[in-house]
Amino acid sequence: MGIPVLIMGESGSGKSASMRNFEADDLLIFNVASKPLPFRKKLNSIKKATYNVIAKELSKKQYKRYVIDDSQYLLAFDSFNRAKETGYAKFTDMAVRFQKMITFIIEGLPDDTIVYFLHHCEQTENGKIKAKTIGKMLDNQLTVEGLFSIVLLCQADGQSHSFITQSDGHTTCKSPMDMFDLEIDNDLKAVDERIREYYGLNEEDKNNE
Repeated sequence: MGIPVLIMGESGSGKSASMRNFEADDLLIFNVASKPLPFRKKLNSIKKATYNVIAKELSKKQYKRYVIDDSQYLLAFDSFNRAKETGYAKFTDMAVRFQKMITFIIEGLPDDTIVYFLHHCEQTENGKIKAKTIGKMLDNQLTVEGLFSIVLLCQADGQSHSFITQSDGHTTCKSPMDMFDLEIDNDLKAVDERIREYYGLNEEDKNNE
């Protein structure tokens, strides 16, 4: 059973920068919008990644960790491609497509595989910070955070970047009990190591040492 992890944040909050401590062979990045990384290090990446490309690569099961950057563009580009269609059915179709990708990660990948969704966030009319979608029509069909057990929020104050790991009532952050401190460095490699330690995913590697 693979593990999907949602990393939310506004543009410039440090989502992509959080990958800075990985080495090239540690992971594969699905670069949906084909944007350059915000650091010099070269990491393995596939540009213009679509649902079909992501599904094909995940099925190969070659990596222990993947990153979809930025995953909300899968919804946005799908919406753009169907902009001329009328009716509400297309919103259900788009929600189902996104949900099926996550279901495949959970049900179709090995237990020690983690897929990180770097995803823009937005503020609701009530002031709550949530994962960005493409509007209320899709929100009525899909609660993105409900598909994840771990949802972290990138936060920047102009001098530093961090991850918030639990909700204060105004966000949709969440993580298992005692997995993280309330606020941690925006280091995705450290997050990955902690998740593996928490769930005992490195036990096989330790036994082989």
